[in-house]
Amino acid sequence: MSLEKASIETKNDYIEKFVSSMHHMMRLIWKYRAFYVLLLPGLIYFLVFKYAPMYGISIAFKDFSPFRGIHGSEWVGIKHFVRLFESPDFWNVLRNTLIISLYKLIFGFPAPIILALLLNELRKMMFKRTIQTIVYLPHFISWVIVGSIAYVILSPSAGVVNYLIELFGGEPIFFLANRKWFRPILVMTEIWKNSGWGTIVYLAAITSISPEIYESAIVDGANRWQQALHITLPSIRSVIVVLLILRVGRILDVGFQQILVLYNPAVYDIADVFGTFVYRVGLTQAQYSFATAVGLFKGVVGLVMVITTNKIAKWFGQSGIW
Repeated sequence: MSLEKASIETKNDYIEKFVSSMHHMMRLIWKYRAFYVLLLPGLIYFLVFKYAPMYGISIAFKDFSPFRGIHGSEWVGIKHFVRLFESPDFWNVLRNTLIISLYKLIFGFPAPIILALLLNELRKMMFKRTIQTIVYLPHFISWVIVGSIAYVILSPSAGVVNYLIELFGGEPIFFLANRKWFRPILVMTEIWKNSGWGTIVYLAAITSISPEIYESAIVDGANRWQQALHITLPSIRSVIVVLLILRVGRILDVGFQQILVLYNPAVYDIADVFGTFVYRVGLTQAQYSFATAVGLFKGVVGLVMVITTNKIAKWFGQSGIW
């Protein structure tokens, strides 16, 4: 009886602690209710557009038919994944995706960091804000407009670039149909469009650095370059690592809209990536299950890359993202 009584008392203690913790949590929520209201739009966005669509992942394991619906479609297991890995297009698409993504990572990821360091050195606020506005603007231009600008500038008949090439005695180049030039153009247009917007996070991190550190460095005789190298960069290193981890997690997502706008049949074999592959197979050929399998494969690879990069960051003494 004593054991039974002790067991009942223990259960009662657990219940009391649980109720007490719930009351405490509700009091905190009510106390900071204004912050939770501000959180709601973002929370609803992720629930509706990120988590709710996860139900559709089951399509990758079925022969999906729009007329039967998800429940009525036949379960086929990993049939579409086997088909994906056996497809001759898969390895070409994987190679193109990795190459283009690595180019953008190597040349595009440092661009906003360098730009933020340069903007931080500007002392006239009016001039600094003007430059910031100019470099931010391309981010708000759609890829359709950017593609049109690229076609006009790089046109072999009337483009400014080819005009300069001919002026110096060279032959005009159809850049967007040239296998040698197409990938560099993807990287350059990506940097032009998004590097200015990417500086926002780095500039915010730089502003949190104490001015006293710079003053001490000046007293010790450090010039601007030494201050940037030994103070600014180490101070924003944690931010750089977090953004690098998130960027590596999207290594198979290299910009569907950009490539769809810029590529053409002459460069399909070096420009076709998972985004365009899914669009072509999933939408134009109505192979929804196969396209979902490709998307799920991208998601799993992205998750593995984030976990791996985060572990590597922790090995080097960085905080990572968790």
